[in-house]
Amino acid sequence: MPEQVMGKYSQRAVDFIDEAFLLSLLDAPAPDKVYLRDIIAKSLAKQPLSVEETATLLHADAPEMVEAVFDAARQLKQQVYGNRIVLFAPLYIGNLCVNDCGYCAFRRSNRDALRRTLTSAEIARQVTALENVGHKRLILVFGEHARYNAGYIAQTVRQVYQVKIGHGEIRRVNINAAPLDIEGFRTVRAAGIGTYQIFQETYHHNTYARYHPANTPKGDYLYRLDGLNRAMEAGCDDVGIGALFGLYDWRFEVLSLVRHALFLQHTFGVGPHTISFPRLRPAQGVVLDEQYLVDDNQFKRLVAILRLAVPYTGLILTAREQPRLRREVMAFGVSQIDAGSRIELGGYTEVADTQALEREQFSLGDIRPLDVVMRELLEDGYVPSFCTSCYRLGRTGEHFMEFAVPGFIKRYCTPNALTTLMEYLVDYASPETRRAGMQRIKAELTRLDDDALKRQLFDRLENIQTTNRRDLYF
Repeated sequence: MPEQVMGKYSQRAVDFIDEAFLLSLLDAPAPDKVYLRDIIAKSLAKQPLSVEETATLLHADAPEMVEAVFDAARQLKQQVYGNRIVLFAPLYIGNLCVNDCGYCAFRRSNRDALRRTLTSAEIARQVTALENVGHKRLILVFGEHARYNAGYIAQTVRQVYQVKIGHGEIRRVNINAAPLDIEGFRTVRAAGIGTYQIFQETYHHNTYARYHPANTPKGDYLYRLDGLNRAMEAGCDDVGIGALFGLYDWRFEVLSLVRHALFLQHTFGVGPHTISFPRLRPAQGVVLDEQYLVDDNQFKRLVAILRLAVPYTGLILTAREQPRLRREVMAFGVSQIDAGSRIELGGYTEVADTQALEREQFSLGDIRPLDVVMRELLEDGYVPSFCTSCYRLGRTGEHFMEFAVPGFIKRYCTPNALTTLMEYLVDYASPETRRAGMQRIKAELTRLDDDALKRQLFDRLENIQTTNRRDLYF
């Protein structure tokens, strides 16, 4: 690493993406059934897979092998997470940007983009609108620009937490923004953030250079790859990684995500809290290169393979996807989705039921209202959750894994999911959704085999229905 730029990197800065090695794994032959079963058995024992083992799953493309991977992913998801699905919403704060990413409508060379940064009053209106439909968890999205420095991000986070309407409040704010230096991460952490997301977009070096010009901040591959190392060194032990599928071979990106997760685990003792896998979507002024676009079958496979490779890492399925596919993929290991999402600046109060593409970073596939998504989840047997207890009790990073690894996610998160579901049903749900939700809560209570926990949970659910008490978590 050049001496003159050492200061901007972390102490652990290294390009751990061995491209030649990962590409060589993609040339391996298809596995035999015995070896495939051994790898699946390891995953079902809740042990992370190596990149070599993950590559074997990628080569398991015979129909019966693909189905075996899907079945295992469903089983593992149920063992670790139960039928719980965490919900959140994105809130775009500003789209000023100094980068020029070839796939993004907000890139600096797109003169047709409507540039805007929400004022403090506008942010309050957006948060109020989100609270009024029942959201408790947000991810704030910022362009990369000097205006959106660490101090500004921290100030925005504090403002969001302060907006409270009736029973509405935001209990967890995650961040999707540019990589910061270590002091910047410390500043943002002090504001009480949850997860800090940094997506590498593509881990393939030449493809990365193609889409991210060298004369832009994002053009520095290593600085971006090292971003979450700096976050960890600053004390942010809750981080999220992701790749934008469709820029390069989806199989390479899957291996790279697993490699990144293993690097964080080995280096800091804890891997990423979440992995995201958005696909390229149409965007204003963008002509998509179709060479590496990921079809629906490939998408379903990559989700299932990621679930098996990283058993305890949350998988985020975004509203880029159409409702039908979201419903299908959910079973393969997804633990978080966004719902009722609008990604236009000011989109929660200023746009109609159709998308305003000229104000978006990309187009969404699912803009159904939160209540509609909630009802569908309930009717499909899921427990929608707005729980944030672990983060506010300090159960993050290594502490989170102490609870997660023995299976406590299912034991404690399901009761917490039910209390937040009851809050939603009482305060925000339509009559149809409320009926479906009450039926789901009744069914879940019958499944609890811990009588003491069941009594505590029943009392809390009754309190939510009959009093103004809220936020009753375990």
